[in-house]
Amino acid sequence: MKASTYVPSGNLVDLLLDAICVVDTSGRFVFVSAACQRIFGYSPDEMVGKVMIEMVHPEDRDKTLLAAQEVMAGTSKLHFENRYFRKDGSTVHILWSARWSGDEQMRIAVAHDITERKRNEALQTALYGISEVAHSAKDLFDLFEQVHQLISTLLPAASFSVALYDEQNEKLSFPYPTIKQPKQVADAGPSVETLSAEVMRNGKTLLLSGHHETPTIQCCQVTSEYCWLGVPLKSHKGVIGALIVQNHAQSTQCSERDQELLQFVSTQVATAIERQQMLSRLQFMAQYDPLTQLPNRELLRDRMQTAMARARREQSQVALLFLDLDKFKQVNDSLGHAAGDLLLQGVAQRIQLCLREADTVARFAGDEFVVLLEDFHSADHASAVAEKIRHCLNQPFDLDGQSQTICPSIGIALYPQHAQDEQQLLQHADNAMYRAKQKGGNRAHSALEPE
Repeated sequence: MKASTYVPSGNLVDLLLDAICVVDTSGRFVFVSAACQRIFGYSPDEMVGKVMIEMVHPEDRDKTLLAAQEVMAGTSKLHFENRYFRKDGSTVHILWSARWSGDEQMRIAVAHDITERKRNEALQTALYGISEVAHSAKDLFDLFEQVHQLISTLLPAASFSVALYDEQNEKLSFPYPTIKQPKQVADAGPSVETLSAEVMRNGKTLLLSGHHETPTIQCCQVTSEYCWLGVPLKSHKGVIGALIVQNHAQSTQCSERDQELLQFVSTQVATAIERQQMLSRLQFMAQYDPLTQLPNRELLRDRMQTAMARARREQSQVALLFLDLDKFKQVNDSLGHAAGDLLLQGVAQRIQLCLREADTVARFAGDEFVVLLEDFHSADHASAVAEKIRHCLNQPFDLDGQSQTICPSIGIALYPQHAQDEQQLLQHADNAMYRAKQKGGNRAHSALEPE
């Protein structure tokens, strides 16, 4: 039967902005109006004969089939929403009104394109979400993870990365998982780092795909199955980094519209990044010594409490080494405070080299350092570490051309042998350190040893 027997024909249908579609019992289009080409990208001749469900987005197919069954059972459907793939691979959001024609055994439906409305709703939701995560994210990585999820609701973002410029070290970093360089770009020359640097240097968006070329990256030829999109992160300080999206499948090509969306959210993302960086700096200042970059006494106490609570649960040991530099004042008096600061920094670095990753060394005050040791079994472990530190510090330090030797006095206290809480443990280690100093210094003394 011809389509003209069950739908309006001629110019009237073709003038409608919404599309009229007729589907038979096998699920194939048997008639579509001219508006389908504007909405779906296919001409009517191309679309007739296609299986309807194959054009539907995979995530929406189950609910679409269920709705089709309900329509065929005689239930009219109003305001049913789903997503279709256009001919160019992009996604279009459709609002359907459908009914069943029992006489013709056909589903007759009107398709209204709501893609722009859905995009605007998603954009507002994403902007609100970015504002929320700027205040709720635990750290930068958590912020990037949540921003990635939000951006994925706006545009294809199978691979997403953030590049940041470290002004202090004049270095480009990828704090959110680095995108693996695709073969299409790797063969041509420019690396992900090169492309990201180009975005930041020019402060302009860079879109590379089989359909877009850039005059600034002449040597980069990519296939139509690859898309690389980089958008600068701009703040009041200038360009601080770049958001990078890349896709490889033909069906997920980046478009100029995607470029506009990513540019639109990038300013808010930049603000969120700067806020998280500021919070990280404030937290670091509150917990770390600015000279040596070691944990300060407040962070040390927190780690001691955690370590001793774990030791109580697991019936294990904790050791504390209290270290003081012998005759450090003479270094300041003879070489100056700048040399003294260099020496403290050198001492901090050498102590760290003597420890495992699980151990903690903190600058307690002045020329006093405290080492927290966990997860050991040998009763001699603390003494062995103390001796290793002492030997390492006995080697001369180069202080801007001045050779200087420094010797430590180290006190050792153990939990649970010497103390039952962190304050007692710290006090016993401090007392043991003074006994080491009274015996001439450059030695370790345990709280168990006699006076």
